[in-house]
Amino acid sequence: MNSIVLVVEDEPAIQELVAVNLEHAGYRVWRAASAEDADAMVRDALPDVILLDWMLPGISGLAYARRLRATARTRRIPMIMLTARAEERDKIEGLEGGADDYLTKPFSPKELLARIKAVLRRRAPERTDDAVEISGLRLDPATRRVMGNGQEITLGPTEFRLLHFFMTHPERVHSRAQLLDRVWGDHVFVEERTVDVHIRRLRQALESSGHDRLVETVRSSGYRMRGA
Repeated sequence: MNSIVLVVEDEPAIQELVAVNLEHAGYRVWRAASAEDADAMVRDALPDVILLDWMLPGISGLAYARRLRATARTRRIPMIMLTARAEERDKIEGLEGGADDYLTKPFSPKELLARIKAVLRRRAPERTDDAVEISGLRLDPATRRVMGNGQEITLGPTEFRLLHFFMTHPERVHSRAQLLDRVWGDHVFVEERTVDVHIRRLRQALESSGHDRLVETVRSSGYRMRGA
């Protein structure tokens, strides 16, 4: 899904090593050498994951993690702390400060990639390449294919992202504003009724396999996908 990873690391050699390995694995990488630089990027658009060094010039990584978790717009972003501080009390402080995971230096690129995949599965499953299936409806992000009871279903890019989000968050009710934030992105400014248009298109595409019934309207609340 070409997830965006923001690497906040002030040591150029480590930043380059991490960025190169992430790009090789298919991620889009943003680089920042301080919390202040990272904050300027986050104000424009949200990354899917933040890799955050603890010891940064100016605001520490831990203080910045706490700030992100205390802000409604950024509190859901998965964060992994990268640090040379290996004491148990440091790990506890980092996790309690808002990090989803804690990786001590030196670390292997393979382990870092595994940790990123794991935290995305927990916090943002719609940003992974894992195939998902509900009641005979199967979506594979890696191949961009949707199958309904063995029949291929053609979706536009927005409908594909919308279906992927629904299928990775079954049974949960999402308001139009929440869907705009999570599917379109918080930096995209469109009217909430735009969601209704794409829901209608999604249902029309799913009609041939009978899966349109899975996408439910919840009166005065929004939409949800039935889990079965």
